[in-house]
Amino acid sequence: MYWNQEAECMSRERLQQLQLKRLKKTVERAYKNVAHYRSVFQKAGIEPGDIKSLDDLSKLPFTVKQDFRDAYPFGLFAVPHNEIVRYHSSSGTTGKPTVVGYTRNDVATWSELMARCLVSVGTTRNSVVQNAYGYGLFTGGLGVHYGAEYIGAAVIPISGGNTQRQIMIMKDFGTDILTCTPSYALYIAEVMADMGLSPADFKLKAGLFGAEPWSENMRREIEARLNISAYDIYGLSEIIGPGVAVECEEKNGLHIFEDHFIAEIINPESGEVLPGGQQGELVLTTITKEALPVIRYRTGDVTSLTEETCLCGRTHVRMNKVTGRTDDMIIVRGVNVFPTQVESILLEVGETEPHYQLVVTREGSLDMLEIRVEVSEKMFSDRIKRLEELEDTIRTRVESVLGINAKIRLVEPRSIPRSEGKAVRVIDKRQI
Repeated sequence: MYWNQEAECMSRERLQQLQLKRLKKTVERAYKNVAHYRSVFQKAGIEPGDIKSLDDLSKLPFTVKQDFRDAYPFGLFAVPHNEIVRYHSSSGTTGKPTVVGYTRNDVATWSELMARCLVSVGTTRNSVVQNAYGYGLFTGGLGVHYGAEYIGAAVIPISGGNTQRQIMIMKDFGTDILTCTPSYALYIAEVMADMGLSPADFKLKAGLFGAEPWSENMRREIEARLNISAYDIYGLSEIIGPGVAVECEEKNGLHIFEDHFIAEIINPESGEVLPGGQQGELVLTTITKEALPVIRYRTGDVTSLTEETCLCGRTHVRMNKVTGRTDDMIIVRGVNVFPTQVESILLEVGETEPHYQLVVTREGSLDMLEIRVEVSEKMFSDRIKRLEELEDTIRTRVESVLGINAKIRLVEPRSIPRSEGKAVRVIDKRQI
């Protein structure tokens, strides 16, 4: 299904013409109205008139998260304050928060993009959408909310937490679309089972899960436990919030809405633009935002792009599922390790719960990786020899796939803290 078939299925030639037209306007607006962009363009010897083709985008400097912090709170805005109708921001736990703003047109654009996302996973005006993303300054909750209302669906703005109440309302209100983080979806499934309920007691059909990387194996786990079809959604506050990209029914990559964003993949070390299909860091440029135009933003997310035709009919480029972040990636004894790689191994091996943590320590000059993973109630009460065999199986598989030795620590059920938002997968105790 499409929300805006004309936009989602336009020819590549027409799409690129539209991108270039909008890119030129965005660069001109940023240069004229944002001191930061005017300064970095001038330092690079670039003026808006130098952008004559999409290839010229690579001449422009990157924008990074520190630029938002340096410009805190409103230094990157391109419109007067009386045109801002909404503010959002990050938590600021690692420094000054990242502040973003929206004009009335920006909110309308965001609503349109979220409507596309929700419709692509089966949402209709007859749907009941239970929105368990966080509301408030976090962009997730209100982004989904506005998109669902734009379609005409009924929204339950429940936010995260109070999981038993979530489940009661899900059952009593006839929720058919669930939106939350994938780790919280698994926790909901766990609590459902504790309450003596099964998927047959609900009307759930699909889930739209994002805000953290998750593997194909976790998808299968969620789908099996909730008896739904699970879809990935991608976005980030600096660009617009959720709604940058979403999976279609093919579940073969997330379509980036290229009539609003231009995507590149770069080598995170050199900044060089990589050809299609190669994995690297995703860089995004907004081409329709008014309040906060963002040029060549380094997302820190590791993925790859493909322009191959999708069976769903959408023509927009697809990004593969994010495997991790360049800044969340663990480097252990020279090996790059992403939590999703470990997650995939654990779910392949089986006999464990989908709750785990990677703990990195340093003994002398040597980095040590411990993988803590919950086992099922049945397995935990099994004989010690069986648990040792499972540890050996996981350790061997980790060494084979990642090329690194890790200590495997099987822990009892429910001992790893649950999250109603993004799961805490990595605990780095090294003093580097």
